[in-house]
Amino acid sequence: MKVFRTTGAGGPEVLSLEDRPDLTPGPSELLVRVRATALNRADLLQVKGHYAAPPDVPPDVPGLEYAGEVLAVGPRCRRFKPGDRVMGLVGGGAWAEQLTVHEREALPMPEGMDFTDAAALPEVYLTAFDALVLQGGMRPGETALVHAVASGVGSAAAQLCRAMGVQVVGTGRNAKKLERAREWGVEHTVHVDGTPPRFAEAVKKATGGRGADVALDLVGGDYVPETLEALAPQGRAMLVGLVAGNKTQVNLGLILMKRLRITGTVLRSRPLEEKIALAQAAERHLLPLFRSGALKPVIDAVVPMTDLRDALTRMASNEAVGKVVLHWE
Repeated sequence: MKVFRTTGAGGPEVLSLEDRPDLTPGPSELLVRVRATALNRADLLQVKGHYAAPPDVPPDVPGLEYAGEVLAVGPRCRRFKPGDRVMGLVGGGAWAEQLTVHEREALPMPEGMDFTDAAALPEVYLTAFDALVLQGGMRPGETALVHAVASGVGSAAAQLCRAMGVQVVGTGRNAKKLERAREWGVEHTVHVDGTPPRFAEAVKKATGGRGADVALDLVGGDYVPETLEALAPQGRAMLVGLVAGNKTQVNLGLILMKRLRITGTVLRSRPLEEKIALAQAAERHLLPLFRSGALKPVIDAVVPMTDLRDALTRMASNEAVGKVVLHWE
């Protein structure tokens, strides 16, 4: 099989396309022929040497999500059979023509969906669903503040909110990208163009002075204190990303006075049991919404896997709206 591996830490130039032996599934694993994958910020960080892979995946082959077909199954597998079309999240290794995954982590692809669309779903929708619904307790009738709303996770979160009857206030630093957010049901957008960022007053104005009930923070850094200002009493801040940095100063008195909750969350380093529980919850609650068309992939570009280096450069430029998907030819 062919894989894209890192030969050191750096930019796209450290990636090398190489041949490796085909894989063999374990007793409870599927062997998947990867047809498509999609890029994530974690991939870029791993290539730069800033985000080490978990110990149970190839340390030099990034890639967190896949769509493909089952080639073989382990002797304990019961859910899938060779030929089934599946998608899902992995801790790494998806930049390869084959990967192995525990059968209960895999999700069946929605009927009629092609591989490139399916590859754009797992990371963004499972991240948004887990953070906002399973951990954040988001309920119909609430208001959600979504940072970087034109990103992959941001656009997925906005669609999920719309499907649940939740109003969205979305932020972003690119005015042209923010215009696209209305396609995903975002009623109010806030263009953030200063340092430190200022958006709390705009969020309160959009919510009649109350503030947002839950926030999906994909940015971190100095966005955090402003996010706390923008929350309603008993609001919940879900911290998912740190692209603006991992340090800031917050007003602890505000947290006490408004009885706020701040939750940090990641998917990649979770134990297998937690990943399986998330996949099962997503299969129950998200797959029907994909089948009905309520949730759809937002794709910026679909490119051949051989153009991976150029695709990484585009993602790093912050010009993409939605996911950059790669397919094996």
